[in-house]
Parts: sequence; structure tokens; C-alpha cells
Amino acid sequence: MQKLFLQKSICNRVKFFRKLLERLIEGLLMLSGGLTSLIVVLIVVFLFREGLGIFGSPSMETSSVLVVNKSNPIKSLTAAQIKNIFDQNITHWNEIGGKKDTIILFRIDDLTNYVSEEEVGANLENVPACLNKVVDSIPNILAFLPANKIPKNFKGVIVPSEKISPGTFLGGKEWFPTAEPAAQMGVLPLILGTLLVSFVAILIALPLGLSTAIYMGEIAPDGIRRIMKPVIELLAGIPSVVYGFFGLVVIVPLIKNAFGLDVGETALSGSIILAIMALPTIITISEDAMRNTPRAMKEASLALGATKWQTIYKVVIPYSASGITAAAILGIGRAVGETMAVLMVTGNASVMPHSILQPVRTIPATIAAELGEAPQGGLHYQALFALGCILFLITLIINLSVESISKRKKGERH
Repeated sequence: MQKLFLQKSICNRVKFFRKLLERLIEGLLMLSGGLTSLIVVLIVVFLFREGLGIFGSPSMETSSVLVVNKSNPIKSLTAAQIKNIFDQNITHWNEIGGKKDTIILFRIDDLTNYVSEEEVGANLENVPACLNKVVDSIPNILAFLPANKIPKNFKGVIVPSEKISPGTFLGGKEWFPTAEPAAQMGVLPLILGTLLVSFVAILIALPLGLSTAIYMGEIAPDGIRRIMKPVIELLAGIPSVVYGFFGLVVIVPLIKNAFGLDVGETALSGSIILAIMALPTIITISEDAMRNTPRAMKEASLALGATKWQTIYKVVIPYSASGITAAAILGIGRAVGETMAVLMVTGNASVMPHSILQPVRTIPATIAAELGEAPQGGLHYQALFALGCILFLITLIINLSVESISKRKKGERH
């Protein structure tokens, strides 16, 4: 009796510790999942907090100002107008609604062309007064001056800097965030370049990947499949910079010679490299999904008189549609978010794309190339985070669209 009681006591203790261990593991899993979710949310919040700060900011750095003579009727200029003026594309005030006078550009380095060194002073102590005199004496002047050199009794008019709005940021056609006096923050070329390269890459990769998956899963002998599958999975582990070097050495010269171009770094080169990089993911996931099709379904189809090909596209592909959709999503995500390989083979030119045979620049490549030189907290820094927000939204929209299409197809089958 005592022995039985002892065994029961030990059994109860074992059960107690087992339940305690299970609860501990459940708690750790819950904590891990909650912590991971919180980190992801915080990353997204940080991204949007930094990126959205650009809207409403002036297109000029606050350390500098543009000034005109008080008699000048022009009291505001857009960032595009400022750039065209300083690039000498606009040379007269009447081209932007002012008087019929030639625009005289003035920088602080030009001061000694208008006043003597004695007037400036040995220690430059009279610079503000001299600037005041020059701006007041030249009616058609446009001066780009340091804000700390503007005197309190300034006789000129400070031209207010244009605020960056979502419309000008998303619809602008010129990306030059370090331009002076006014930064050009048009991201439309970058968005179109990203979409063009990614779309062409998926057009190439999805049919090839799906065809290879069908061959490996349904047609190839086991011996060939055992060789092909590890080789294809190995391709997924190759660093993107290696693909970039391959593109520079092989794809870029091939595109240049095939189409008779001056340079081979084009959107098509980037699309081909991205397609090659996305293939292992699409093939592996699609093939695994197809091999999970119940054998009984395939045998039933064959027993009813269907051919092997009819069984593949009437039974196997519809049954594995969710897996193929997941492969497509991951493939698109790889294409949209790829950085280094695209940076190396697309020419990295932030211009409006009109053809796949011209250089382009993508959003990830822009962030990678420019973030290291952007001063933290500055206008350029915020613009790059805003690009990250756009990339996040593009990926989210693609994922939601593919998921919606997949659910609709499932509903139609049921």
C-alpha cells in the first residue's frame, strides 16, 4: 500500500513538473511572438515617423536664404524655378512673371566684385552691411546668402522657401536632393524605375520558375530531381553582389551588343538579374506545393481518362495554387527589395524611364547609395526614409493584391 502511494505521489509530481514546463514553454513562445510583433511595429512606426517629417519642410536648408530687391514683384519661387535660374535655363525675370530684366545671380563669394576689401573689413565684420548695400542697389538681383549674415535692418526681401508637399514629392520628375540652393525631391522616376525593373523581372521569372517546378515535381525522374533540387536551392544562398558581378561581366555586355546601345547598364539588365535571383525561391516553393497534391486526386484524374498534362493543369496546379501564390509573393518581394545587384547593373540614373533599354534607378538602390552621405535629421535623410515608406507600401499593396486574388480563386473553386 505504501509502495502504491509512493508511486502515485511520484506520478503526480511528474505531471506537475510537466505541466509547469509546458506552461513555461507556452509563456516563452508567447513572449517571443509578442516581442517580435512589437519590434516589427516599432520599426514601421520609426520608418514612417522619420519619413513623413519631410512633408511641410522647406526645400532649402534653414542655414541659407534667397533674397531679392524690395522693388522686385517676385515674392516666391518654386524649387524647380530656383534650379532653372541657377542652371541658367531661366535668365530673365519676365519668364517667371516679373519685370523684363536680366536676372543677376549673387553669392557671398561675389561680394568683393561689388565692394572693396576695405569696406568688408579686415575681420569680415562689415559683411552684413555690405550685403545690405549690394542687395539694395541692384533691382534685378537674386542673392543666395547665409542666413546668419542677414542684418536686422535688411533692405531686401527674403524669398520664402517652397514647402515640400506629398504632390510635389510623389509627382516630381527630378531627384537631386543635394542641389543648391533648393533640393529637387521628385521621386516619380525612382518609383517608376522600381516598378519597371520588378515587373519585367517577374514576367521573366514566374513562367520559367513555374515551368521548372512542374518539370521537377511531376515529370523529371527521381535521379534528376535529386540533383536539380539541391543545386537550385544553392542558388538562393549566393550573395547578391556576386549576381551583380555576373551581371556586369556577362549580362551588361550581352545587352549592349545585342541592341547596339552605348551602355549596357539598363532596366533590362536589372530585370534579368532579378529574375535569376528570384527563380530559386519560386521553383522551390512551387515544387514543394505541387508534390503535396494527394496522390489519390492525381490517380482519380488519370483513371477518368485525363492525360498527364491535363492532370497537371486541371488538378495539380489548382490544388497547389496557394503555394504558387506564396512563391510569387516571395519572388516579387525579392525583386522589389533587391539592392546591390540592381545598383550595379541598371546604370543608377534617376531619370524618367521611357524604355527598358535605358538606365534607371530603383528605390532600394537610391537608399543604399545615398544614406551614408546624408546628414542625420536633415532634409536628404528624411527624404530617404520617405522612400523607405514608399517601398514598404508598394510591397504591402503587392502582397495584399496577390492574397486577394488567391482567396477569390479559392472561393470560385469551392
